[in-house]
Amino acid sequence: MAEGGPAVPGAAARLVGWVRAYGLVAGMWVRSTMAYRASFAMTTFGNFAATFFDFVTIMLMFSRVDTLGGYSLPEVAFLYGLSATSFGLADLVIGSMDRLGRRVRDGTLDTLLVRPAPVLAQVAADRFALRRLGRVTQGALVLGWSLTRLDIAWTVPKVLLIPVTVVSGFGIFAAVFVAGAAFQFLAQDASEVQNAFTYGGTTLLQYPPSVFAKELVRGVTFVLPLAFVNWLPACYVLGRPYPLDLPTWAAFISPLVAVGCCALAGLAWRAGLSSYRGTGS
Repeated sequence: MAEGGPAVPGAAARLVGWVRAYGLVAGMWVRSTMAYRASFAMTTFGNFAATFFDFVTIMLMFSRVDTLGGYSLPEVAFLYGLSATSFGLADLVIGSMDRLGRRVRDGTLDTLLVRPAPVLAQVAADRFALRRLGRVTQGALVLGWSLTRLDIAWTVPKVLLIPVTVVSGFGIFAAVFVAGAAFQFLAQDASEVQNAFTYGGTTLLQYPPSVFAKELVRGVTFVLPLAFVNWLPACYVLGRPYPLDLPTWAAFISPLVAVGCCALAGLAWRAGLSSYRGTGS
C-alpha cells in the first residue's frame, strides 16, 4: 500500500487516468476554439440552425396531417427531443471517433500509441468541437417544448425516467461510436458505415416505431438496441402501446442496456487496438 492513503483500485485508477487525459486534450481544443470567440459563436449558431431544420421538416409534415403513425406533433417532438439530446451529447463528447480510419490509413495513430495516455481518450477528444453544443441545445429546446404541450399524468417514475433516458441514450450512442471506430481498424475507410448507425440511428428514432416494419423494429431492439434510447421509455411516459408487445418493465432497463453496450464496445475496441500493426513506414 502506498504511503499517504489506500491504493486506488486498478479499474478506478484507469478511469481517472482516462478522464484526465480526455480533459487535457479536450481542454487544449477548447482553448484553441475560444481564441476566436466570434467564429465560435457563428459556428455554434450554424450548427444549431442546421439541426433545427430536421425538426422543421417534421413540422411541415404535420401541416398536412394530424398524426404520424398515430402520434401527434408534441408526441413526435418528445421522441425527437430525447433522441437529439442524447445523440448530441454523445456527438459532443466522443463524436471524433469517426476520424480513426483516417489516422489508421496515414499512420498518425502511431503517435498516439507512444504517448503515456489511453489511446481511446486521445482519439475521443481529438479536435473536440465545442460548437456541437448547438445540436444539444436544439434537442433540449424541442424536448422542453414538447413537455409543455403534452397532456401527461405525471408520476415520480415518469419524471425520473426522462433524465435517466437521456443519460442512457448518451451511453448507447457513445458505445456505437466506439464500436464503429473499432471496426475501422479492419475496414480503415468505414466512417460512412459508422455514420449510418449513429447519425442514421438518431434520425430513425425521431419518428414513431409504428411507422416502421416490425423486422426493422426487432433489429433496433434486439440486435442494435437503439429502441432503448427513446422509443420504449417514451411509450411508458406517453401511455402508448409498446412495440413488439414488450413488457412494461422494458422501459426501465435502458441504463442496463447502456452499460452492456459500453462493455461490448470496450471489448471491441481492445480487440481492434490489439490487432493494429501500424503502417510499416
